[in-house]
Amino acid sequence: MSVETTTRIGEMFERCRAGRRKAFIAYLTAGDPNTEQTAPLVLALERGGADLIELGVPFSDPIADGPVIQRASDRALRAGVKLSRILEMVREIRRHSEIPLLLFSYLNPLMRYGFERLAKDAANAGADAVLLTDLCVEEAEEPVRKLREQNLDTVFLAAPTSTEQRLRLVAEHSSGFIYLVSRTGVTGEQASLSEALEPLAKRMRAFTDLPLAAGFGISTPEQALEAASVADGVVVGSAIVRQIEKHMADANIAAELEAFTRRFTAPLRAQ
Repeated sequence: MSVETTTRIGEMFERCRAGRRKAFIAYLTAGDPNTEQTAPLVLALERGGADLIELGVPFSDPIADGPVIQRASDRALRAGVKLSRILEMVREIRRHSEIPLLLFSYLNPLMRYGFERLAKDAANAGADAVLLTDLCVEEAEEPVRKLREQNLDTVFLAAPTSTEQRLRLVAEHSSGFIYLVSRTGVTGEQASLSEALEPLAKRMRAFTDLPLAAGFGISTPEQALEAASVADGVVVGSAIVRQIEKHMADANIAAELEAFTRRFTAPLRAQ
C-alpha cells in the first residue's frame, strides 16, 4: 500500500480530512495569457478557495488535451514560455503563498531539461510535485527515484481502461495523491460526469490509501460535488482555462477568476 509524504500536498489533504471537506485542485497553463499574469492568477485561484494548483507546462503536441487547453498551450509557447521560466514563476508565487504547486507536464519538455536537474531546480524553486501525463508507469522507476530524492511528490494517472497491473504500478509510483481520469478521451468540459468514475475509485482503493482526486471533464459546481462524493479531491482545468481565455484582455481578470473559482469551492466547503 502507498504511504503519504510530508510535502505540502500531504499536509493539505490532512487539513481537508480534519475539516471534513474535499480538496479543490485548479489547473492553469503556465504563461497563459502571458508570463506576467501566471503568479497573480494563481493567487486569485487561492483566494477563490483552491487548495492546490497544477501548473501546466505548455507543449507543442498536447495529445491528452482538448481544444481549450491546446489553445492555452499555443498562447504560452508563442509568448516564449519554457520550463526554466515556469520555475521562475514558482519562485515568484512562493514569495506570496505556500499553496501546493504541481508541475503538470508531458514527458518531452522534462526529458530535454533533464530529470536530475529538474528535480533539484524544481525543489529549490518551491514546487511540490510533478505529474507526467504520458510517462509509461512501467518505465517510471528511474524518473520517480530522482524526483523523490528531492522530496517531490510524483503523481500518476489512473484511467477507467487501466488494467489491475497498471493500477498496482500507479499506486507504487505515486505519492501525494493519485489522479483519477474520470473518463476516456481528452480534457474538456462535459455536460455530465462519467459513470466510470465510481468504479475506478473503488478499483484504485484496492491498491492504495493515498488521496484520490478526480478530473477530466468536471466543468460545473454540481459535477464537482458529484465527483467529491467518491473522491478526496476534484480537479477543474478546462473550465478555468476557458475563463482565462474569455477575460484575458480584461484588467479585472484576476477578480473574475477568483469569483469563478469560489462558485466551485463554496459548495465543497458547505458539505
